[in-house]
Amino acid sequence: MNFFAVLLALLCEQLKPLRHGNRVHQSVIAWVRWTGRNFDAGDEHHALVVWSITVLVPGLVVALVFLALRHFSLLLALGMDVLVLYMTLGFRQFSHYFTDIRDALERGDDATARQLLAEWRHLDASELPRTELIRHVIEHSLLAAHRHVFGVFFWFIVCSTLGLGPAGAVVYRMAEFAGRYWAFKSRTLDAPTNTRLLALSRQAFTWIDHLPARLTATGFAIVGNFEEAVNGWRRDASLWLHPNEGIILASAAGAVGLQLGGAAAPGITPDRSKTFDAGSEPDATGAAGSTAGALPQLGHLQSVVGLVWRSVVLWMLLLALLTLANLVG
Repeated sequence: MNFFAVLLALLCEQLKPLRHGNRVHQSVIAWVRWTGRNFDAGDEHHALVVWSITVLVPGLVVALVFLALRHFSLLLALGMDVLVLYMTLGFRQFSHYFTDIRDALERGDDATARQLLAEWRHLDASELPRTELIRHVIEHSLLAAHRHVFGVFFWFIVCSTLGLGPAGAVVYRMAEFAGRYWAFKSRTLDAPTNTRLLALSRQAFTWIDHLPARLTATGFAIVGNFEEAVNGWRRDASLWLHPNEGIILASAAGAVGLQLGGAAAPGITPDRSKTFDAGSEPDATGAAGSTAGALPQLGHLQSVVGLVWRSVVLWMLLLALLTLANLVG
């Protein structure tokens, strides 16, 4: 049933994607804002309470509803799986930015591409050179694909196997969104945020995303240049501030022979890369602290799209085989 739930959700999401700023997204924002306002008094011990209510309570509610529906009908349970996955899993939740930026770059309209990137990632990209602009688009797109597709996919399968239905998908997406929202609120809205809550939400998502990130990187290696992807994973993952992100990006860079990482112009944009006191040596192009490979060009955007879709097909095929083995057994 898991295979059909994921397949139907992906098909529905492709045929009728949720619009940007949809009611589901607005409801999640309202929920995170409400829990923070009503349960966070600023003390250190409140952080765990706020995070648990924000992230775990929705997952618990979804699990209870799923169990109740499954008691009456497997078809109703499947319908709930598809509905929840439709709201939590899919490319169309971020791909409109990617498509619009790519179209602008193809027209030679770098200014519009920078504006769209700034709107998408809430950063100042006004002075980014074209190569750095493409690099940022690729890196953010790879991470978005992981968090909107592969991470959700993994936790849905795990919790569904345990009989909890789509609860894992909800917990994963809530954990990712909560940490991102509180960081955005603290940085961009200039609103005081419990520093312990912000640190806890980031650490909790790092733990939750530990295994999915490595499976995503493994998938990229299998469907791309395996040897270079593994070498990049081992050599270059430490170039990024966040280990899980570094593993994904280093593996993807090796899989398609692309140069990622490197320092954007200081002060232009908040870069998630390290200062590169350690890491790979400068290559022939002199790009210190970046992965080996070709400089990012417009054509690499399509290469990355192909890498991601091949990885989706890989994991769907494995899930189909597991489903078939379960039916036969």
